[in-house]
Amino acid sequence: MDWTYKDIAKMIDHSLLNPKMTDSELEEGCKIALDYDVASVCIKPYYVRRASEILKGSGVKTGTTIGFPHGGHSTAIKVAESRQAISDGAEELDMVVNIGKVLSLDWKYVTDDIRAVVEVGHAEGAIVKVIFENCYLQDRHKIELCGICGQIGADFVKTSTGYGDGGATIDDLKLMRKYSLPSVQVKAAGGIRTLDQVLEVRAIGVTRIGATRTVDILEECKKRLGIK
Repeated sequence: MDWTYKDIAKMIDHSLLNPKMTDSELEEGCKIALDYDVASVCIKPYYVRRASEILKGSGVKTGTTIGFPHGGHSTAIKVAESRQAISDGAEELDMVVNIGKVLSLDWKYVTDDIRAVVEVGHAEGAIVKVIFENCYLQDRHKIELCGICGQIGADFVKTSTGYGDGGATIDDLKLMRKYSLPSVQVKAAGGIRTLDQVLEVRAIGVTRIGATRTVDILEECKKRLGIK
């Protein structure tokens, strides 16, 4: 095998975004992330401060969402959300593009919207991932967004929120990797539930996945590697 447990674990952003999750479930989710030493948690914004306390001093980053899940917040609100999240301890921001503006082909608005969050994030050393919500878009929209994200210097392009009509597909991931600059990484979110799926997208060049089935994926990883 050309991968280790750490290779796979550090691909995973453990997703804690379900609107029904209680405080105790969010705390347990952070502890799972610590136990399995994943890349990050992606947690509901109000819980960022507590999550950052739980994860402090570990190798697991605190992440949250901006303009989630529909991207229709004004740019000023996305900027305010970003600043609040960073103040609370977030090190990674997953922002949703304004989907309606993408479909309207208002590329100046879309560019300015993404740039505003990237600039706030980068000024404070945070990673910014840009969520396209591909299920609503045509390939030409996705290609244009990849170009914009490269031009602005976003850290990641990301397939989905997990709350749209569809999640990550192999065709979309190949397209995003093809049309993104080498400096822009690709995150797959929505429907990545097994180790085999993780390995499949890893082979395409995906470096992060959003996952709710983290325990299942990493227990299978340990099993295959003979780790107890």
